[in-house]
Amino acid sequence: MNVRKELFTSVETEKKRVRMLLRVSSDQQLESDGDLNVQRQLVLDYIQRHSQWILDEKEYFEGSNSGYKNSVANREILQEAYRDAKNHEYEILVVYKDDRIGRRMWEIGGYIMSLKSLGVDIYTVKDGCISPEDNDIMGQMMLALRYGNAQKSSADTGMRVKDTAQKLVQAGRFMGGKAPYGYLLEHSGEISKHGRALKHLVIQKEQAEAVKYIYQLSLEKEYGSVKIAKTLNQDDRYRELAPNDVWKSGTITSILTNPIYAGYTAYNRRESLNGRHRSLNSEEWVLSREANPDIIIIEENTWKEVQKKRERRNHQYTKSQKNQDFTVMKRNNGMLSLADVLYCGYCGSKMVNGSKYNYWTIKDTKERKTSKTTIYKCQNAAQGVPHNKTKQFRADEIEPIIYEILAEYISKLQKNDNVIELILEYHKQEIQKKEQELEKVQRELEKIRSGICVMEEKIPEAITGAYALTLEDLVHNIHTQKEKEQKQLALLYEKEIMLQDCFDRAKGWQKLVSGVHDNSDVVISQNIRKIPTWREIFLSADISTKRVLINKLTERIDVTKERVVIRLSVSQDESLAKSRINGYEVVPKQRL
Repeated sequence: MNVRKELFTSVETEKKRVRMLLRVSSDQQLESDGDLNVQRQLVLDYIQRHSQWILDEKEYFEGSNSGYKNSVANREILQEAYRDAKNHEYEILVVYKDDRIGRRMWEIGGYIMSLKSLGVDIYTVKDGCISPEDNDIMGQMMLALRYGNAQKSSADTGMRVKDTAQKLVQAGRFMGGKAPYGYLLEHSGEISKHGRALKHLVIQKEQAEAVKYIYQLSLEKEYGSVKIAKTLNQDDRYRELAPNDVWKSGTITSILTNPIYAGYTAYNRRESLNGRHRSLNSEEWVLSREANPDIIIIEENTWKEVQKKRERRNHQYTKSQKNQDFTVMKRNNGMLSLADVLYCGYCGSKMVNGSKYNYWTIKDTKERKTSKTTIYKCQNAAQGVPHNKTKQFRADEIEPIIYEILAEYISKLQKNDNVIELILEYHKQEIQKKEQELEKVQRELEKIRSGICVMEEKIPEAITGAYALTLEDLVHNIHTQKEKEQKQLALLYEKEIMLQDCFDRAKGWQKLVSGVHDNSDVVISQNIRKIPTWREIFLSADISTKRVLINKLTERIDVTKERVVIRLSVSQDESLAKSRINGYEVVPKQRL
């Protein structure tokens, strides 16, 4: 650090205080001999060449954080640099390259100009000062163009990765990830020119027999996925071959629709939007041009015939011809007040909407009628998992019993001021816990994304042969990491929903306690008596309101034919541990 010592000598009033901003996109670059030290030394050398600059002790460092996918508002280092500039702690910020600031066209230009308004200019080792004056319209246009090109470059890289992946798949290359059921990934014996051991798919004989049996049941007996799962689970031989110990309808559907079993590798079978996946139509898939005979488990004609029959059955059961005049809801949990908290007491699976629809015609008038029976059904049982005989419960039988128990519970809450404080404190702790879980998932996502960014930046070098990996190997690695990114996005979305649910539950309790309907502060001690009675709230409420209230009061309800266990969010004492209703138990929070 001799450079710093020299720069701190002979401080003169006209000298400008300088700080460095270093950013790397991968943990690998944090190594002592990695890009970080090289980047720092280049910036120090650049600062040393300016006699009127004095390097400040503080430097800004941002690791494993994409400058393309993350907004300025979500990058704490940039926010810290802005706050320090606002406090007039420095006058110049030096970075290695302009893309170290970011790659977002409008945001980064605006950030640079906001620092300029605070008296801070940004310099890069390559281009010098990139901060135009406030009245320099042309300079500001060039700034926007600079980061517009940077953003376009990142977007183009993503497109090149996708295009390259499509070409590799069309050539018959398996793009990595976990081997599909029925296959193993083994070393092919081939080594890339850069020394990377290559792998390929190999048929797993026993699992392949299970795949053939699944296609046979679908083609010859025209079983649906649920019935196939049940059949396999009832056969000891196939039960032992089940992924994750049990066959489910979702697994069967995935096997029956994957062209890999006919020898065709595929790309673009699914897409992700806001962390959630959806399957695409087969017309949108990218398939290999030819089948690979080494990985064929199902003959191509058989595979195609199975797809046709499944499609016909799907249309047949979606809506029969005679009921075209009726609107049939495939799924509507909104009419089930216990949909969020009810679980199967036999297997622990979530109870979902199993409502049934009946159609008939009045003989004299020929008038066609329809009716609906609301039912909760076990999700595992619905997917073909072996189960107790009791798999579903009528809503009009189970709901009134639970309402009566909860009515007793809330009436006791109204008599105890302290329990309301406990409830709100409980929700506060739950929110903090969910926030910590969300932050952990976000950090892992950023780590994955930073790795992708590093690899994407190396594509031009790979194209010219100047990088350690071939373009094919690099794209393979990028594709694998993008799959991890999509899984992490789905987990992030789930954690965000859970956190929002905690916020909603806490806010609902505050409103219930205070009797207010806005965002004003709640003074518990003054408003406890404003809690309306359960009868006033519940009997006049629609199903949606019932659902919200039940979610506030309970964490989980387990139901069997003989017994219901209600796990409360909070309980003030053990007086509710046993209900007056035989066969039903209320479990206080402390016993969970």
